[in-house]
Amino acid sequence: MEVAINEPFTWIKQDTKKMNLCYYLYNIHWNYGLLLQTWEDSSFANSDQARAAKIQERKKGKCKYIYLYVFGDSIYLMIFSCLVDVVEIGETGRDIGQILRVKPLASLAVIDEGELDWKTVTISSDDPRASIENDVDDVEKYFLGINLTAIRDWFRDCKIPDGKPANKFGLCNKPANKDYSLKVITETNESARQEILPSGELSFV
Repeated sequence: MEVAINEPFTWIKQDTKKMNLCYYLYNIHWNYGLLLQTWEDSSFANSDQARAAKIQERKKGKCKYIYLYVFGDSIYLMIFSCLVDVVEIGETGRDIGQILRVKPLASLAVIDEGELDWKTVTISSDDPRASIENDVDDVEKYFLGINLTAIRDWFRDCKIPDGKPANKFGLCNKPANKDYSLKVITETNESARQEILPSGELSFV
């Protein structure tokens, strides 16, 4: 299922490809949704995010980075123009379209066919473990079965059955922490504000 961002009322419908309904071939052991009022703007410049996608491999480093565009003093990434995706790892399965208040814990910088697509890992604030889940390290510490390695592996392999290569990851294949995740959310929220109305005409506060 996906939000039809290019259709009136942005309703939720099943995704299609070449007129066929799309299905996941791998099980998902978490809730998957999106952050409202965010927008991954392909023209947005952010030097910190650019570190997730440098054009060449560092000779002495351990990580490989791809797809970086520099114009003057600004660094631009080619990323999807869409809302920020959310993985919610609480113990309760949620209904389609249900709105939750969540705590950001971590983010994965997925490189999907050469484009940066953030996946923010969260927990619903009404989950019994929400009080002890506060940052990236807590996901590995308190969750059995659902951990960041399993989530990363799912997004790495999800397009292989379609004959596509495995997705890659920025940030040295490591998840970003809560503070970095909040920075991504803040910046994509600002992009959404710019997309919807000119600056100064609408407040989300």
